[in-house]
Amino acid sequence: MLNFVFLFIISLSTALGQGPMNFCTHELDTFPVLSGGREKPLYVLASETIRFMTGKEKIGDLSATEAFCKLSLKAFGMPLELPVQIKVDHVEVRKFLGLNENDSFIPVNDLIQKGEELSTEINKIKENNSYKKELNKVKSRLSTYETITSARGWTIPVKEGQKILFLPLSEFLSEKRVESAQGQGSNPVSFLFDKAKEEYLSVKGEHYLLELKYYKWNLFVWALILSLVSIILFVTLKNKIPGAVLTGLSITLQLVAITIRVLISGRAPITNMYETVMFSGLGALLIGLGIFLFRKELLFILAGLGCNVLSLMMMKFANGMLDEGISPLVPVLRDNFWLSTHVTTVILSYAALALSWILSNSLLIQAKFKSISSSEYRYKVDLIYTSIKCGVVLLSAGVILGGVWADYSWGRFWGWDPKETWSLIVLLVYMAILHGRYTSWISPQRFVPLVAGAFMSVMMAWFGVNYILASGLHSYGFSEGGALFLGSFFLIQIGILILSMRKSIVVG
Repeated sequence: MLNFVFLFIISLSTALGQGPMNFCTHELDTFPVLSGGREKPLYVLASETIRFMTGKEKIGDLSATEAFCKLSLKAFGMPLELPVQIKVDHVEVRKFLGLNENDSFIPVNDLIQKGEELSTEINKIKENNSYKKELNKVKSRLSTYETITSARGWTIPVKEGQKILFLPLSEFLSEKRVESAQGQGSNPVSFLFDKAKEEYLSVKGEHYLLELKYYKWNLFVWALILSLVSIILFVTLKNKIPGAVLTGLSITLQLVAITIRVLISGRAPITNMYETVMFSGLGALLIGLGIFLFRKELLFILAGLGCNVLSLMMMKFANGMLDEGISPLVPVLRDNFWLSTHVTTVILSYAALALSWILSNSLLIQAKFKSISSSEYRYKVDLIYTSIKCGVVLLSAGVILGGVWADYSWGRFWGWDPKETWSLIVLLVYMAILHGRYTSWISPQRFVPLVAGAFMSVMMAWFGVNYILASGLHSYGFSEGGALFLGSFFLIQIGILILSMRKSIVVG
């Protein structure tokens, strides 16, 4: 049947002097599909799928949509070969597949030939280590390719009464349906696609296209640029108005982007690692602005912008670690009240503690390479102290709300789950630092490096549990990869602390 459809398209297109795949164009970006439990534009599905398989936005000169469309038509016998290169991250997996250590891609046809060896190797390994995880990921990428090329990765809307159902492309382009479209336009497939889209719009409307705008506008990228320029203007100009204006524009763009994401998903944007990084970056900037209104100290805005820039850069460039895709909620997260209280409060606490981390490290570096008066040093210590107080209050509330949510969701307030345990560790670490500073048990010179080092506990609770431990009831937020990022962060922070152990330039 599939070959019939192919021959029919070829014969009709040849008679009209057109290519058989002339409908695989950017116009399909807006085509509605069902994937991962959500209705979305084909552009989003194609972009996420091609990026997952290849780690890139395109295949050759073809956009993600064009490549996805043409790969789907291989199921109908289309004589085409696209230069699909499957991404391989793990060095040992590259060796297993016969690649060089520095070669992170394998041609899909070569991988298909090694499919049985891949499955055998996965079954042979009992321990669920990073090697086996990468083998499974490579196999999943290959399975995704096979799903697309069998015309099962693309679903087409079909109207039945006042309902919209979705059929795989392999079922949609049936012999009966193609025959009925004969003579209906320049190309039967184009006609069927146009009709399917019109029927979908007549029932569901254009709300799904909001996601297309979200991805194409790249609001977070523009916000990153504005935040970077804001820092430069604040530091270089005496007039702080230009920096304040750009900071306001950056905040506005991020709020718009987050609002659109909420409208698309129908939930709070804090259910995976990408969204927590996104929310924490904006939260740090807003908290910095809030404290600035009381303390009138520009350093809080600069620290907030610094956190914001780091978060936005991770969102843009850490694609192997953070997945920006919007997925349906797992059952435990479907109570939006708890989602918007417990998780939001904890992430905001991390944002406030990140302010103290940036302020403390900047003070360590400043005191190491530049003379600083004792009074100025103590003044900045007081600023760091203010940030920690804000973070501890928020984290305490978050832990308490988490216990209430745990009782609501799992029937117990506390279970020593890794995420719970590390959140408590972070709280105890910062409470000890606060108490020590309040009682003068910790001197200003010891306080600053302690605060800088304490943020490693936050990173362990935030990223380490997900990327290293990867176990527990909070597994809905787990992601693969990221261990290199976390290890690099620890090494850099320890290096700064060791460097600061030498005598700093603090004058009376």
